[in-house]
Amino acid sequence: MIKRLCLFIGLLLLVGCSDESWRTNDVSDMLPELDFDLVNEDSETVDETAYADKATLVYFGFTNCPDVCPIMLSTVASAIRQLDEGDRDKLHVLFISVDPERDTPSVLQTYTDAFGPEFIGLTGDRADIDAVANRYRIAYEYGEKDEHGNYEVTHSSAVFAFDRHGKAKFMVRDSDSMTSIVADLKNLVSGP
Repeated sequence: MIKRLCLFIGLLLLVGCSDESWRTNDVSDMLPELDFDLVNEDSETVDETAYADKATLVYFGFTNCPDVCPIMLSTVASAIRQLDEGDRDKLHVLFISVDPERDTPSVLQTYTDAFGPEFIGLTGDRADIDAVANRYRIAYEYGEKDEHGNYEVTHSSAVFAFDRHGKAKFMVRDSDSMTSIVADLKNLVSGP
């Protein structure tokens, strides 16, 4: 009887060790690993291996976005500031522009610098951006240009989280609480 009880307790502990309970939205079984070929803020072609040493958050947006992008990126920046310095150093935030016509590498760098050192802008040609957007089921669409050539881009506001091995873990939405986002980020950066 004692052997069975010890075996049962041991199995429960093992099951508990492998269970990742995300407070936001678990996407570990729904999204593929991190994979892209884009251009960074230094105009260098990079792929996911350039960021493999840290956990990575990925957000698709554009620098001329009047509300959704700055609000979501400010939320993420605020959550990151609540981590201790050691944990902040274990995290990248990749801002992938869906507006390569206007979002040059230098424009992206100016934009991402406003949110913190963890933020890195990525761009590329439309085919490369579409490949990444399609991989993560992100839809975006351009509005009509006005008389000054300005246009809006509709897009998702989700932030995808990948561990340092590039495996998808969770997704943050604008409806998630700051407490949940911070807890999940702590869990993400402390993982194996």
